[in-house]
Amino acid sequence: MQLSIALIVLVLSLIVFSIFYRGLPSLTWEMVSQTPKGGYYFGKEGGVLNAIIGSLYLAFGATILALVMGLPVAMLMNIHLRKFKKLVNGVRFLLDLLWGVPSIVYGAFGFSVMIFFGVKTSLLAGIITVSLFILPIMIRAIDEVVRNVPVGLLEASMSLGSNKSQTAFMVYVRQCSSAIVTAIMISFGRAIGDAASVLFTTGYTDSIPTSVMQPSATLPLSIFFQLSSPIQEVQNRAYASAAILTIIILIISVLSRVISNKYNKNKIS
Repeated sequence: MQLSIALIVLVLSLIVFSIFYRGLPSLTWEMVSQTPKGGYYFGKEGGVLNAIIGSLYLAFGATILALVMGLPVAMLMNIHLRKFKKLVNGVRFLLDLLWGVPSIVYGAFGFSVMIFFGVKTSLLAGIITVSLFILPIMIRAIDEVVRNVPVGLLEASMSLGSNKSQTAFMVYVRQCSSAIVTAIMISFGRAIGDAASVLFTTGYTDSIPTSVMQPSATLPLSIFFQLSSPIQEVQNRAYASAAILTIIILIISVLSRVISNKYNKNKIS
């Protein structure tokens, strides 16, 4: 176990070190405060503000949508369908299968649906596609915590006259609030860092989207395009963009810990 932990820490440290070692020298205020100018991907002026804003729009939208759909499903599985163990276990198995499906498959599915309905690439299409991608993660993360809540809490709530829905959203959510925050942050991290599922659905633009029906740039795609350039300066900017993405995820992770610790006191002991 100690060897495994040491290997994980070593690999993580090497990844973070390589990103910041090559990215920080190229990371400037211009990069985070400006959109790409003409010839940016050929080494000229500009930044990746469009990709930063687009990634935040996409990740927040997809995470909220996945939470709205996933939280009721997790509660349904553990409260309303508690007696139907075979059915619930079957649903968990299917969710685990969906969790393992590559994100490019979700992107291809979303692209096929867009073609069928004649919809163009847009931020909304990306949000829906990414929300489907992170939905199994959201449900299973919440499910693993809710299923370990003592059954006595459910029985006590029911004995006081509460129905199952009231027990789910007024008792269980409060009891599992810190774990739900963690599930949200895991899903957010997957959403903001994914490139394959948005490659065909969100599109790419050098402008900041003002509507969900407009295409949007994202940091992962921006990193991919910059790394594809033969110009060394542009490749270094790709590492700077990766450093920005890492910093955003780090900030969100720290905030999740703060929020989680704050709501731990709401647990029923």
